[in-house]
Amino acid sequence: MRSSVCVSERRTERAEDAPSPGQPGLQRDSLVVVPTYNEAGNLEVLVPRVLAAGSFDVVVVDDNSPDGTGRIADDLVARFPERVAVIHRPGKLGLGTAYVAGFGHALARGYERVFEMDADLSHDPDSLSTLRAALEDADVVLGSRHVSGGEAPGWPLWRRSLSRAGSWYASRLLGMPFHDLTSGFKGLRRRALEAVDLETIRSNGYCFQIEVTHRCYRAGLRIAEVPIVFHNRRIGRSKLDRRVVAEALVLVWQLRSRSTLEREGAP
Repeated sequence: MRSSVCVSERRTERAEDAPSPGQPGLQRDSLVVVPTYNEAGNLEVLVPRVLAAGSFDVVVVDDNSPDGTGRIADDLVARFPERVAVIHRPGKLGLGTAYVAGFGHALARGYERVFEMDADLSHDPDSLSTLRAALEDADVVLGSRHVSGGEAPGWPLWRRSLSRAGSWYASRLLGMPFHDLTSGFKGLRRRALEAVDLETIRSNGYCFQIEVTHRCYRAGLRIAEVPIVFHNRRIGRSKLDRRVVAEALVLVWQLRSRSTLEREGAP
């Protein structure tokens, strides 16, 4: 039986709290990182579905949600103590830092594959096995709404156009041949996380997805893209707003400038 990795206390997990990945019994297969803020109506449905999808454990990173999402996460830890963990953070610190915290949790506990997933059931847990299979021949896999077989049913024209335009804009400026750079449904092998300097990532909104993929691409890692179906959330409100879009527009140019300086050998 595998040893428990749960953090059941309502506190922020610190790096020194994590056991060494070299300890016996801590070698694990796949971890799904689920950031949450006010997802009480979705989380208790999502987590059991992820666990039923295969050899996937879950870590919830909750930003002190006022709707009680953190308490639901604690209940899930009690129900599934060897497969579910929760990191409680003191406030709304952003999507990017939530994923960095989850990635650190995965690395400290010896997971070989790590997956990003939204908490609002827009990403189908049954597709995790498809992403995991793609990691057999890749270091990073992007779940894409914009390749053949991918779709986002029910999206209005403006949102579909915004998503496609954002990915096109980023791919053109950064020279990456991918169709859905803003997707939040992706998988990374351990070596990909170790190749990316997580502590220096600057983006904290949805542009975090672009920056991580760009760093992996610049590191020469193998990146695959597989189709997914993205569903509209059933409960709650979308976190997409103008600030997120503005951050992405600015940060892509910053990433491009940094890449140019690196190619030219600037210090």
